[in-house]
Amino acid sequence: MKALKYLSHRLYTTWCVTWFMMPFVLTYPFQAVLIRKPRWHPHAHGINRFWSSSALRMFLTPIKVEWHMRFSPKEQYIFTPNHSSYLDIPLLLHAIPGFINFVGKSSLTKIPLWGKMYEKLYISVDRKSAISSAKSYIQSVRSLDQGRNLIIFPEGTIPPTAGVELLPFKDGPFKLAIEKQLPVVPVTMPYNHKFLPDLHGKLKVRWHPLKIVIHEPIDTKGMTLQDLPALKAKVHHIIQTEITKHNQTYVNGYSNYQKDRTPGEAGVQRGERAGNAAGSEQDLELGRPVA
Repeated sequence: MKALKYLSHRLYTTWCVTWFMMPFVLTYPFQAVLIRKPRWHPHAHGINRFWSSSALRMFLTPIKVEWHMRFSPKEQYIFTPNHSSYLDIPLLLHAIPGFINFVGKSSLTKIPLWGKMYEKLYISVDRKSAISSAKSYIQSVRSLDQGRNLIIFPEGTIPPTAGVELLPFKDGPFKLAIEKQLPVVPVTMPYNHKFLPDLHGKLKVRWHPLKIVIHEPIDTKGMTLQDLPALKAKVHHIIQTEITKHNQTYVNGYSNYQKDRTPGEAGVQRGERAGNAAGSEQDLELGRPVA
């Protein structure tokens, strides 16, 4: 029985890796051309979204995308998701529309082929360098000024308690939101660590339904930096509460899916047959963690 279980795990892992790599290989020539000029970058980002969604669909696991907000393409947001798996980025690309920007560690730029595209399209940071951290903050401000929405993992890394207990949040995304007077949108991904756990270099894919919850925006208009600790604590509480709620319920599937609706409809739940793609770890070192 153990041998059969091991074989099924290996076969499923091979299936997932194959379908994660295949869309990238097929679209790489187009991406390599589109990253050459900044005005083409939205199209390269669109291919990245296609890559993520295609892989997710081929992983043959249900995904539920649950919106608690009315997404407006005319407004800007700073999304602050929990970080629990390399799957986080593909799921965010799949769920959140628009030419969004991420901030990720500088080692991502060294990945063969894909690293060059990441360097051109998104923001990288060396967590050990104060200069790099300051530079990434300036690039984040510039990205917001260009009209792009920003996704920042306030934990800064995948914690050893991923999917159970959040790390203390860093100041960066909340400082940005207050300075730019933009709404903060908490995002919870409660099951990514079950599907693709962070095993320090070991690859293990385990079939499990996936879910992403985009919570109601928190307005920062009128806030000052004195409100930063309270804002950070509120977002932390929202995400931690959602994670705890899902950990208390055994999930082996989803049913009663509603038909797809646009994220412009409040409270939409978008269910679909899909799968997950192993995402590259991304984190942001903006500001200091709260004690």
